[in-house]
Amino acid sequence: MNQPASNSSLRQNEIIALFRLHGFMTMEALAEYFSVTPQTIRRDINALCDADILRRRHGGAELIMSSCNQPYDTRSVNNLDAKMRIGEAVARLIPNACCLLIGIGTTPEQVVLALAQHDHLTVVTNNLRAALALSKNQSNQIIVPGGTLRFPNPEILGSEANQLFRSFRADFGIYSVGGIDTDGALLDYDRNEAESRQALRESCRTQILVADSSKFGRQAPVRGGHLSDPGILVTNLPLAADFSSLRQDDATLIVTGSGD
Repeated sequence: MNQPASNSSLRQNEIIALFRLHGFMTMEALAEYFSVTPQTIRRDINALCDADILRRRHGGAELIMSSCNQPYDTRSVNNLDAKMRIGEAVARLIPNACCLLIGIGTTPEQVVLALAQHDHLTVVTNNLRAALALSKNQSNQIIVPGGTLRFPNPEILGSEANQLFRSFRADFGIYSVGGIDTDGALLDYDRNEAESRQALRESCRTQILVADSSKFGRQAPVRGGHLSDPGILVTNLPLAADFSSLRQDDATLIVTGSGD
């Protein structure tokens, strides 16, 4: 069991570090982590919200994000267990010998890792980590666009990538988002990301949105798409009622659980 911080100030610094790692946390998880009462954690969260460091969300709180995304290396380890479970759940939906469009982001990359045992896939992606991972299986056909590599992320964005997506009619399109607003708007951190996702969504028969719980309610400046668009949503925790009501009645929701 973790030892609580010696005073509230030290504990609040540790709380901020946890939110930087996980994005969203519940009051119950924080109280258990620090071995303190929920009332004590609630006071800490209230203080951090008053300081505009955190904001309250149903069941917990989240770190207030800037208009810039976190560095890739940071994002790749944030909520890693949840992303891995999401990836495994998506892989179970994908048959061999189908055509996939795969977008950028660390959650789609976990889908790719979970597809390691699939054969004869045709994969169109602007995510170079995904392309390299799937190219290890020589039965797969991997197609990447030309264009300019975006540093420091191993991604290609822009008109050439969008045109490549639009030249296909794939079986599945797998994508993530920077955030999902409370009205269901899908958000990203720049127009190129949103336009890339739009091109991918328009070019597949079945859309699969992969988003861990930290994305719900998270803000980003560029809008592109809506939570009602994807036929399949895969996430790690049940949706709050406000988000659940925005989904189409015939859409599929897959909740992987926390694994606790």
